[in-house]
This record gives sequence, structure tokens and C-alpha cells, in this order.
Amino acid sequence: MVEKRKRGRPKKIQADPVNSPPHYKDGDIECIDAMVAAFGIESVQNYAKLNAFKYLWRAGKKDGVQATDLAKSAWYSKFASGDDPRKNQ
Repeated sequence: MVEKRKRGRPKKIQADPVNSPPHYKDGDIECIDAMVAAFGIESVQNYAKLNAFKYLWRAGKKDGVQATDLAKSAWYSKFASGDDPRKNQ
């Protein structure tokens, strides 16, 4: 959980495990953006297709959290098709 201060009071903001997981950020740079810079958008979109398949495959098998796996699969499917889901938040 991240805290932000507004007028001297801390405000708690829930981490978003699907659209912007904090463990995939280093400062202001998200891993997927660094991947695009290093490997190009086409390669990362192909990676996203594979990741979407992986999340569908394992949906509900890890910790019984099927909804999160399905949401992540949808996220990667959108990214693979050229629609960055982070821009739709």
C-alpha cells in the first residue's frame, strides 16, 4: 500500500496488481516500457500474446485467484493488439 500526502494528511492508495504492479516499476519506469525501448514494440507485443495465454492457462490455479489471472490475460491481450491498457485508466 502506498501513502500520498494531501494537505498534511496521509492518503492510502491501493496497489493495482493488474494495470500497474509496483514490483514492475523502477522509479518512474515500468518494466514493459523498458522492454519496448530495448527490444521494440513488435517483440514486446509477441511477448504479451504469450503472457496472455499463460494467464488463461493458469487461471484460478495459483492461490485460487481466477479473476486476477483473467484480468491480467485481458491486459496482455489488449497490449498485444496495440492498445495500452494503462492509457484507459
